[in-house]
Amino acid sequence: MVDPLVWLSLSFLLVAVSLTAVLVAALPALQELARAARSAEKLFDTLSRELPPTLEAIRLTGTEITNLTDDLSQNVQAAGRVINQVDQSVAGVRQQAQQAQTSTRSVVAGIKAAWQAWNRPPASRRSYPAARTSADYLPPSTAREFEPNLPQYSAEPDSSYLDDRHQRNPDYPSEQ
Repeated sequence: MVDPLVWLSLSFLLVAVSLTAVLVAALPALQELARAARSAEKLFDTLSRELPPTLEAIRLTGTEITNLTDDLSQNVQAAGRVINQVDQSVAGVRQQAQQAQTSTRSVVAGIKAAWQAWNRPPASRRSYPAARTSADYLPPSTAREFEPNLPQYSAEPDSSYLDDRHQRNPDYPSEQ
């Protein structure tokens, strides 16, 4: 058979060729790996420079959003209070308008009644009772002392008054 030394040298030769082929095939992969490592190193440097300020900006933005939210809620509460005040004012104005309307109606009704009473000719003479005096409210024994001093009124109108009415208004119906 063949000498074992030949087999050993042939084995070493095959191992050397295989290692050379593996190294030749691995060189581009190792170069790409080195390039990826440099890119990763640059990325990590950029992150170490940029990430803390970015995180600080995000934290400040969160704080500002919280402050704005608080301000907004206070403004909403203030607007709610203003709306309540406006509602109360509107209710007060409505009530005052109703009171004014009622007063106006009363005044208008009073003016109408006065106008009608002023323009209405009397239908007939009415006899009105004599005015009451303080003697009417005294006990009978005391009232007799004052009776002579009281003026006497009649239920019939004074004739001079009637004549005067006829002179002022000729259309006034006369009593017959």
